[in-house]
Amino acid sequence: MLSGIFNYDNPVWRFIGKFCDVLILNVLWVALSIPIVTVGASTTAVYYVTLKLVRDEEGPTIRSFFKSFKENFRQATVLWLILLVLGCLLGFDLYFFLVLQNTPSAFRTMMVAVFGGFSLMYLFVMTFVFPLQARFYNPVKRTLFNAFFMSVRHCGHTVGILLMDACLLVAAIFVLPMLQALLLLFGFPLLAFLNSYVIVGVFDRYMPKEEDQKEHPLDEIEAGGKPGQ
Repeated sequence: MLSGIFNYDNPVWRFIGKFCDVLILNVLWVALSIPIVTVGASTTAVYYVTLKLVRDEEGPTIRSFFKSFKENFRQATVLWLILLVLGCLLGFDLYFFLVLQNTPSAFRTMMVAVFGGFSLMYLFVMTFVFPLQARFYNPVKRTLFNAFFMSVRHCGHTVGILLMDACLLVAAIFVLPMLQALLLLFGFPLLAFLNSYVIVGVFDRYMPKEEDQKEHPLDEIEAGGKPGQ
């Protein structure tokens, strides 16, 4: 009985081990995101590891993180800078029409609705773009297109991820102080780990039948749900 309890293959210990990996990922993510410009590469590296954790493909966490960080640095950084600029523009537009231009009018209402819709699309793309970069090889333009396409095609999964993340953050800030401490300890990688359980289910629909544990190009998503070769 004791040998079963202390066996590493015990589901409880495997679960604890994964959260230890998430804790390590948080330290790495914070340290390598400090320059700001490297946030895309560090976020991609986090998803590279969490997607493997969810699939029970655990490897050396630190080595896997730096492997992905190095291999995806250039493209993930380009993606991040594009999205950062777009996010700042959308944020300014919403701030302008919601706060600075606060006189009620039909035009203001229309602009708030337009930029609110663009902001929702932005969140949809952000949900999938870095997991896609971590899992598939594609140019920047194709990765952005696939992130938008997947997020809309699997709208239920996307909304579920956004709601789960929002609920955790709101609960941590306003409801459960202990949860706030947990999020501070595990940080963004905890959200990425939880999101990965949903994202893996989506990605599996686009992987070739003869999965050989290697990354495959997601060049084109056809109506049948299979990537082009």
